[in-house]
Amino acid sequence: MLPEHVDTLILGGGTTGAVVAGLLAERSDETVLVLEAGPDYGPLAGGRWPRPLVDASMLGVGIHDWGFTSGLPRYRRTLDFERARVIGGCSSHNGCAAIWGARADYDAWSADGNEGWSTDELLPFFRRANQRMRVAPTPLADLTPYQRAAMDALVAMGIPATRDLNDLDEPQGVSPSPVNIDAGVRFNTAFAYLDPVRHKPNLTIVGQALADRLLVEGSRIVGAEAIVDGRREAVRAGRTIVCGGAYGSPAMLERSGIGDPLVLEPLGIKVVHGLEGVGANLHDHPAVDLFFTGTDELIRQMRSRAEDRFCPEEQVIAKVRSPLEEDAFDLHVYPVGGPWREEGSDEYFFELPVACMTPMSRGTCHIVSADPEALPAVDHAFLTDPEGKDAAVLQAGLDFVREMASREPFASLIGEEAWAPDVDLSKSWIHYYHPVGTCKMGPDWDPASVVDARGRIHGLEGGYVADCAIIPRVPRANTNIPAVLIGERLVTWL
Repeated sequence: MLPEHVDTLILGGGTTGAVVAGLLAERSDETVLVLEAGPDYGPLAGGRWPRPLVDASMLGVGIHDWGFTSGLPRYRRTLDFERARVIGGCSSHNGCAAIWGARADYDAWSADGNEGWSTDELLPFFRRANQRMRVAPTPLADLTPYQRAAMDALVAMGIPATRDLNDLDEPQGVSPSPVNIDAGVRFNTAFAYLDPVRHKPNLTIVGQALADRLLVEGSRIVGAEAIVDGRREAVRAGRTIVCGGAYGSPAMLERSGIGDPLVLEPLGIKVVHGLEGVGANLHDHPAVDLFFTGTDELIRQMRSRAEDRFCPEEQVIAKVRSPLEEDAFDLHVYPVGGPWREEGSDEYFFELPVACMTPMSRGTCHIVSADPEALPAVDHAFLTDPEGKDAAVLQAGLDFVREMASREPFASLIGEEAWAPDVDLSKSWIHYYHPVGTCKMGPDWDPASVVDARGRIHGLEGGYVADCAIIPRVPRANTNIPAVLIGERLVTWL
């Protein structure tokens, strides 16, 4: 049974939810209840975590996945949008790239009316996040043969080697990525923020508890209902913080009657509080991926290395400026390669993905039913911006990596293209796993915004959103550390 009342109710124990819960429990004696839809495997030291979620040499995608897909007729194909349904959220299955982005990203947030979110104001929180997540640089000596060859090829293409990919003023650079990996362990936010306070009596974490909808009385959110062990239970709270992520948070608001009447009324959901921005502004970094066979020599080097060394699939990231960008960078090149993830396979794969880091296209994420188990319709609308800039930037990136792969000595290692994207990029895009924006942060005079700069839901007291859904414009970064940053920043105001 859930408690009848708590001081703070956190709906979702994902990347940001774990940060908020841990810091609130650590810094006060207020009662904090976390409801996580997936399992809570307890502390790292307990030894209950599945190896794919702990072993940072492999991506843990597919383990406790929510099942979100592109699944819309106009895409002519189905693409998985993997999101982790487990304590710690996507920090429990991702590639651990601890990247910050560019100064222009966060200064733009502030310029859009979000006081307290400029780069200079956020720097202490970035550093705090890095410290808690045990972020450290990847030494050159630790690169796999494929990653080292890719980095050398990028330098040969004119991308300068850098010591710090998180120099927010650096226009281009390539380096082994800083990572939140500790002794081979993917050090997720549950380990970093919840484990130190699990012993405190004021913190309660309930796994397999699916948050359904918020309880709204007048102009105040007073708690939520959740499905626990097949039973519907209600919890009242002094404040309720939605932490369902870019797909889950707008869905939770809409099931509660908070959103655009044009979306809710056709579903038979009573509009409790009209906010047309809920579920809008969805965007991610569109990407395209080249696959290569790898030569016998590269595979021999990789197998030899794997006999006695830690060999992650992802290590190197390049910040690249396309001809369409004047100041900062607008592309990420991020080589991926290693053994096939199937158990017992001795085959290897080698990829050269490139992503547009400044997307203009905007999509939507809306519920299709009031059923909390029914997944929302996710439509990123990739490469649909009217001026076609996203496609142009991505095409420039594709041209860049093709030239990179054709140059010696890299070409003699990476082999032939095993699969090439369709000439029409609109049919062959993938995503970079960084969805944001569906509960956009902004001033209340902006009809597209859902929360203010403190995460407070416009027009409703006692309700907050704290996760990547509030990001107004995606930074030029993997959203791993920005998701932690959001928790660190908002807690100072809570």
